[in-house]
Amino acid sequence: MVDSIGDSLDHALESAFTRRPPQSAQAQMKYLVKQLKGTKAAAHALGISQRTVERYVAGKLKRPRQDLRGRLEREVKKRWQPQVRAKAKKRAASTGGLVVSTRARFGFTAAPGTTDDARIRDITQALPPEFADRLFTAREQGATEQQLQQIAVDGLAQMYFRANNSRAHGLGVEFTDVEHIEIEL
Repeated sequence: MVDSIGDSLDHALESAFTRRPPQSAQAQMKYLVKQLKGTKAAAHALGISQRTVERYVAGKLKRPRQDLRGRLEREVKKRWQPQVRAKAKKRAASTGGLVVSTRARFGFTAAPGTTDDARIRDITQALPPEFADRLFTAREQGATEQQLQQIAVDGLAQMYFRANNSRAHGLGVEFTDVEHIEIEL
């Protein structure tokens, strides 16, 4: 299973929630309609008709198809407890930092004569707040998964491979074949 860094960041922020988001389709739809200020906007966000949204709000429809259920859950979680989410981001970007756990292929560009063959490694490493800030800022500005991966690998290279830049100066690190990545606050 390949996780994306963007999804992992969202999941990390969800762990800061103080209350559970609405669980039933009707409650989720009501919340989304309230947040988006109307059934038309909710229908547009979910890619369904306005009438379908109205049926869920009224309780006439109760069990959405699997694809709609996933979209509905994602849209609700994206808007759930924005102040708690902002506080968690601020804490990670100013004092707390992040913990990155990954299983990926790492390769190196190093001095001649050293072994730089790429190999799979399991790494769990705390990253300082500046990398958390860079990741969250890039995510908000619509960075691609590749750009988010580059920020993560820069942090791992600095903290894990170069021991906070106290050794292996000039070591370049490549991050490929990501099997798993998880980010925690």
